[in-house]
Amino acid sequence: MRQNLSILPVLAFIIITCPLITVAQGVKPLLGRWDLVVQGTDAPYTSWLEVTSDSDGRLSGRFVGRFGSVRPIRDLSFDQGTLNFQLPRQFEARKADLVFTGKLENGRLSGTTIGEDGKTLTWTGVPAPALPARKNVQWGKPVQLFNGRDLSGWRLRSEKNPGCWSVEDGTMTNSKGCVDIISEAKFLDFKLRLEFKMAEPAVNGGQRSNSGVYLRGRYEVQIQDDFGKPAESHGAGGVYGFLTPTSNAIRKAGEWQTYEMTIIGRQLTVVLNGTTIIDRQEIPGITGGAIDSAEGTPGSIMLQGDHGKVWFRNVVLTEAR
Repeated sequence: MRQNLSILPVLAFIIITCPLITVAQGVKPLLGRWDLVVQGTDAPYTSWLEVTSDSDGRLSGRFVGRFGSVRPIRDLSFDQGTLNFQLPRQFEARKADLVFTGKLENGRLSGTTIGEDGKTLTWTGVPAPALPARKNVQWGKPVQLFNGRDLSGWRLRSEKNPGCWSVEDGTMTNSKGCVDIISEAKFLDFKLRLEFKMAEPAVNGGQRSNSGVYLRGRYEVQIQDDFGKPAESHGAGGVYGFLTPTSNAIRKAGEWQTYEMTIIGRQLTVVLNGTTIIDRQEIPGITGGAIDSAEGTPGSIMLQGDHGKVWFRNVVLTEAR
């Protein structure tokens, strides 16, 4: 009996591609962005994970740890519902790689990792919300978040150094070895305008000034003494590690400067000293040092105070209605 040879290439294609189809279908619930919470030995802290797949079903990903910026994952695998990923340390006080193991069950991730002290920590993850930008936004009345007289409406992130923020000549400022300061009020979509001044190196122990404004307490827009340097995502005006400004509009340390930021969903516009440097770009996820990872909820304004000395004034927020 004569065989129909024309069907053989089709069968070969099915045999070769079926494993890839199975892999793709198996990992589909894992693909996307995840908001993580790690139960640290001192306190819970936030992290972020993104998992992607190429056309051949190979997995890759990005990760944001407790501190620092987004970084690529070196090894990532997912087999029968078990996730494993590993990446080099960044600012973590350890020599070994970061290793995470977890399970995907009922649309949620949970697992373990090893902390900096060698103890086993548990972690959980939920899918990050899409947060599409609303259209035809109506704006409310501008509100002063800082009254220029005292720190009413603000609290310290921790009691590590109580009293390290103060009011000085109508500005709010920090001292050496300080902590971040957080607005008691929380907001979702808004416009924020503020003025800031960075300390010159001679005042800052010879170090370049470094601070930041955390929108919703989760997304850091960098403040840094980068006058004359090329624009980059870790520098002045960048969303730390994620978004690179189109230009570097920062002035010299010691001068007063202005930030205007508008965040609607994940869509962000940043104007630094009158120049639009980020125009309606999507923020992928939380940045290192975020207060929490509950991205779908209102959050505070947080001003970074644990690096160099910095001054803020005229902090005005207008909510979207």
